[in-house]
Amino acid sequence: MLYATRAEAGRELASSLGHLRADHPLVLGLPRGGVPVALEVARALDADLDVLVVRKLGLPWQPELAMGAIGEGGVRVFNDDVIAQSGVSRRALSSVEETERRELDRRVRMLRGDRPPIPMTDRVVVIVDDGMATGATAVVACLVARAQGAARVVVAMPVSSEEAMTRVRAEADEVVCPLVPRWLGGVGGAYRDFHQLTDHEVQGALKT
Repeated sequence: MLYATRAEAGRELASSLGHLRADHPLVLGLPRGGVPVALEVARALDADLDVLVVRKLGLPWQPELAMGAIGEGGVRVFNDDVIAQSGVSRRALSSVEETERRELDRRVRMLRGDRPPIPMTDRVVVIVDDGMATGATAVVACLVARAQGAARVVVAMPVSSEEAMTRVRAEADEVVCPLVPRWLGGVGGAYRDFHQLTDHEVQGALKT
């Protein structure tokens, strides 16, 4: 299977999510690439659409290993095991969090403007991206959604590695993915058009 565009991938993904329509879910696109996918899913499910801006708090010397995550509204989630085992200091943790909070706030202002986020409390939320290679971002998104009161967290992706599926299943209530190849060299390999989205394109999708 090869998707022509992210929009086509979103329509294909939506065909596997019909069972969620009755829940009137909140579809959350992870910027940037997940937003056009999420737009098609929201259209098909007649669901609310919003963006979920999250930032992983990586160890200073190993950024891919998350010691926590932050989201909008001051949400903070920490991985106590990683913090304890790594021996990272409170000062270093605070420094990483401050840096990532500035970047998160910048992205929120750019993408959302003055529009407040749609509340997740007691909602079924569907977290959507254009694909998962490691699953790290999706895991962070799950943690933030739960911290914001989501009743059920579904992760929906057009393509994923087997490794990412295993990782995300441990955090989400349900994971839906039509394409899980035995070997995934990169998410972009599943698309004919995988151009780098501009902020303008993402903003336009959110206003549709």
